[in-house]
Amino acid sequence: MPIHLRGSTYHLRRRVPKRYAGVEERKVVYVSLKTDSLTEARRKEEEVWKNLVAQWEALLRGDTDIARERYAAARDLAQARGYEFLPANRIAELPLDEIVARVEAAMRPDGTIDDRKGRAFLGAVKEPGTTITECLEIFWELTKDEAAAKSPNQRRVWANSFKRAIRNFVDVIGDIEIERLSADHMMELREWYWRRIERGEIKVETANKQIMFFGTVLRRVNKMRMLGLDLPLSDWGFKSQGEVTRKPFSTEWIKRVLVEGDNLRGLNDQARGIVLLMVNTGLRPSEAAGLQAADIRLDHAVPHIDVRPQIDGEKRRALKTRNSERVIPLAGVSLEAMRAFPNGFPRYYDKPGLSQTVNKYLRENGLMETPQHTLYCLRHSFEDRMLEAGIDERLRRDFLGHALGRERYGSGGDLRFRQAQIQRVAL
Repeated sequence: MPIHLRGSTYHLRRRVPKRYAGVEERKVVYVSLKTDSLTEARRKEEEVWKNLVAQWEALLRGDTDIARERYAAARDLAQARGYEFLPANRIAELPLDEIVARVEAAMRPDGTIDDRKGRAFLGAVKEPGTTITECLEIFWELTKDEAAAKSPNQRRVWANSFKRAIRNFVDVIGDIEIERLSADHMMELREWYWRRIERGEIKVETANKQIMFFGTVLRRVNKMRMLGLDLPLSDWGFKSQGEVTRKPFSTEWIKRVLVEGDNLRGLNDQARGIVLLMVNTGLRPSEAAGLQAADIRLDHAVPHIDVRPQIDGEKRRALKTRNSERVIPLAGVSLEAMRAFPNGFPRYYDKPGLSQTVNKYLRENGLMETPQHTLYCLRHSFEDRMLEAGIDERLRRDFLGHALGRERYGSGGDLRFRQAQIQRVAL
């Protein structure tokens, strides 16, 4: 534990990361938190540590900037004098006469080597590495195709996950070069996440996702830029602490509370329509909100919806997975809901807030079956009803947009056949 009681005052005691050995003589810092309250000490702990890291980082930043300037100056000088700018190990492989010429060009009249010319002609300067924040900028360049397929809101959510993961690392460890990343850095990061988990600030799942996003950025840069680094990015996550999984609503509850009567009258009409659409389709909330008029086929002999990516125009939007693209026949209350909104749900298209709005309304009005239930649980309920009705696994996975785990042969039945299957479980 980094907080220690000394006399009547709590202190922060933490090991100084190796990165700062050149600017901080202490191996361990011991800083008074100026309080005798453990609660207050825990609150101040991260702030004090961040201030220390910021000071150390500022000292290092000057060296980094100078290193980059020196490297750029050496490269420019070599090119200006007609030399190919090469690192020292490559220069050592040149023919002897070329090496001698470079040495002579780098010498002062007194026979000593001019440092500036030595860096330029003899490669006596190390190329600065790529910092962690620079890795994120490179990552954006490498994933332009992925970002282009997403809607503006999808891009925002997607990008924020990576930004947060990188920012957390830099706040805790510093903006080090990827070439210097060590297991010690990752252990320090893991300890920081664990302290947040212990304080109840985040869940294990959240910490694991952030560590995963961080690793994704660095692995992509390492691979696509062919850096050839052996990065210590594996096995830093935490074991699950038994987080509560989503529970399906019972069929009786859906019928009595959500479908029959007017319990949903307080919801805005589009949110209410999405809830009822999900009952007999198992759609993800984002998929329901993303439907466009062209995806809604109410005039077809078998009314249905096409869940598909939007690849052109202003309404561009990606699906969660490749298997998410599917056709779902409409029946029961879901068909009625779709008839009320034949052009989709513009209030929620590519906007956050749908699940939060519905979940808040259901909880405040006693319409959740248990505290663990959420809007998303309607998807689980649809799967349970199909399972209990004996609907084939292939169809269940097709309707829910799940991978099958084997080759998909055939179409899985025409629309009328699929409609008949859904009608068996429709409410």
